[in-house]
Amino acid sequence: MRAIGIPSYGSPDVLAVVERPVPEAGPGQVRIKVAAAAVNPTDLMLRSGELAPYMADFTAPYTPGMDVSGHIDALGPDTTGFAEGDRVVAFVNPFTDLGGAQAEYVVVPADQVAVLPDTLPLVEAAGLPMNALTAHQALDLADLAPGATVAVTGAAGALGGYAVQLAAQRGLRVVADARDEDRDLVLGLGAHTVVPRHADPQDTVAAYRAALPHGADAVVDAAVLGAAALEIVADGGHLVRCRPYDLPAPRGIVLHQAFVVAHPDKAGALRELVGLAALGALSLRTADRFAPEEAAEAHRRLEKGGVRGRQLIVF
Repeated sequence: MRAIGIPSYGSPDVLAVVERPVPEAGPGQVRIKVAAAAVNPTDLMLRSGELAPYMADFTAPYTPGMDVSGHIDALGPDTTGFAEGDRVVAFVNPFTDLGGAQAEYVVVPADQVAVLPDTLPLVEAAGLPMNALTAHQALDLADLAPGATVAVTGAAGALGGYAVQLAAQRGLRVVADARDEDRDLVLGLGAHTVVPRHADPQDTVAAYRAALPHGADAVVDAAVLGAAALEIVADGGHLVRCRPYDLPAPRGIVLHQAFVVAHPDKAGALRELVGLAALGALSLRTADRFAPEEAAEAHRRLEKGGVRGRQLIVF
């Protein structure tokens, strides 16, 4: 089968289409014939070598990708709840010997899969699992009561956009940042207040502080502002990091790490998210489609920034 391969770490130019054996589904697993797989920031980190310690036990070429849509092609022994031919979306853990989602076939545990209703488009649904699961986990970690205030950095991006929509669904007051050209988009996603996003993180923080003089009850740092995001959090509030970074937590602020690989209920959360998408409460935002041979261009565009929605590798 064809798969995106990372033979060695480096620039987007290292990406290649490689041949790999079609994997077999084991106990409690399903095999999915892939329709599409999304390109996420984690893929860029894997390709560049930033995640090399996580790949030390595996052999290159590595296959990136953390979310996928397609049809169930085979069921492993003792796998229940699915049938061959089911339209599904799934979270895929690339830090295994099977590799990630960007391949013609993937094998995943059944508890990382949700059936997709016919009302949702199969290819576009590939952009849902990883980002929506991360946003779901981030809000679960903050555990705010309805009416509390959450700030979402990078709200126009795929992860930030889902965090805005899910926070609004939970009855939270959402304050988010966006460039002028993205303001209407973020308001349409459910933000109550949109502050200007600037190139300098400190200017963005200043805009938040003007809108939230006492700080937010929680910040979901989808834009990875890092230490600057602490200035947006109220005393005793929560900062949810959406990528790993270390920093001290002053003023009683509680730090969390949203790491979807460790999500305690991926299956239940993914079914919930698919249901919200079917109701129109979550948007399937596709920025562009690429053939496997064009994966390097997808990486270049994501590195450049400004991508709105998810880029999809279509098989």
